[in-house]
Amino acid sequence: MELPPYQLIDTESAWQECLEILRHQPRLAVDLEANSLYAYQEQVCLFQISVPGHDFIIDPLADINLDGLGELFADAGTEKVFHSSSYDLMLIKYHYGWDVVNLFDTMWGGRILGHKNMGLAWFLQDFYGIELSKRFQKANWAQRPLSDEMLAYAQRDTHYLLRLRDELAARLKAQGCLEEAFEIFANECRVAMPERSFNPDGFWGVGGARELRPRAQAILKALYLFRDKEARERNWPPFKVLGEERLLLLARHAPKTEHELAGLHCLSKQQLERLGPELLKAIAEGRRMRPPVLPRQQRRHSADAARRYKALFEWRRDAAAKRGVESDVVLTRESMWQIAEANPRTIEEFDRVATLGPHRRGLYAEEILKLLAS
Repeated sequence: MELPPYQLIDTESAWQECLEILRHQPRLAVDLEANSLYAYQEQVCLFQISVPGHDFIIDPLADINLDGLGELFADAGTEKVFHSSSYDLMLIKYHYGWDVVNLFDTMWGGRILGHKNMGLAWFLQDFYGIELSKRFQKANWAQRPLSDEMLAYAQRDTHYLLRLRDELAARLKAQGCLEEAFEIFANECRVAMPERSFNPDGFWGVGGARELRPRAQAILKALYLFRDKEARERNWPPFKVLGEERLLLLARHAPKTEHELAGLHCLSKQQLERLGPELLKAIAEGRRMRPPVLPRQQRRHSADAARRYKALFEWRRDAAAKRGVESDVVLTRESMWQIAEANPRTIEEFDRVATLGPHRRGLYAEEILKLLAS
């Protein structure tokens, strides 16, 4: 389907004209592109915003002041329509400090209706017979200039979103799920920022690390530290320096010479030339290190709360099966832990569960009270 021309916004004057249009809209279809596959610390590289008659592609890497966009995101009078908003909201919060309120997430809308597929391409194909290309799904959006093909691809991510939003809202209303949906959307706006600083003990999360012998664990830690240093210096994501399987293989075999390193056949010729000497140094250092000790995990929840959580987990599975939805549509893990910790004895005590709104309390509170009482 031929789309109208997109409008690339990469100057302050163009942005001010765009912003004036956006300020008069009741809702915005929003997406963003980042370069997480190409940088140690990802950047937000594009904002796509569609409103009736306009598909704007905004370049945040250009010399423009985007404060007005943050104001729009925080404006409760303007609905923001995303598809699968979680990662986007986290990036917006992390890089700009902005909160997004009054959200409609079309991915969640579909899941509440029982759809198992979550991709925007599937929704548009199934609902409207519109095919979205995946050609630039893994593109480097930080490169400049962006090709016409890449910009046209970006345009399609928001062009149809308002239409899809109305279709899903109508179906949710017909099934009596619209209030529930808005409660879930509001929870999505409560962005919990993950720890993003480098953790030198993160090597314990490499699959198979805990099964290694102590000396190999020390070597794995040294390799893990080297990989992070190399990734920072080159501004690469760590996995592009060395994947976890290769880290584990090197730690297990601990080659001492370039010949032994090459004999593992886990590195390309270019990697051997570029990284070989430094990898051997890291392995040698790991041999000299004291074997690491797995950190004791501090218990975050009491034993009683953990038992209540387990019971809620099993109840949620059955409740979701009855509705024909995925389990987290009924309750998220966060909600279950809040309930397990609060241990409500009355309907009124559910007020302490911030992530469970009035509609879903009406759906589930009585069943949960019986479960906890037992």
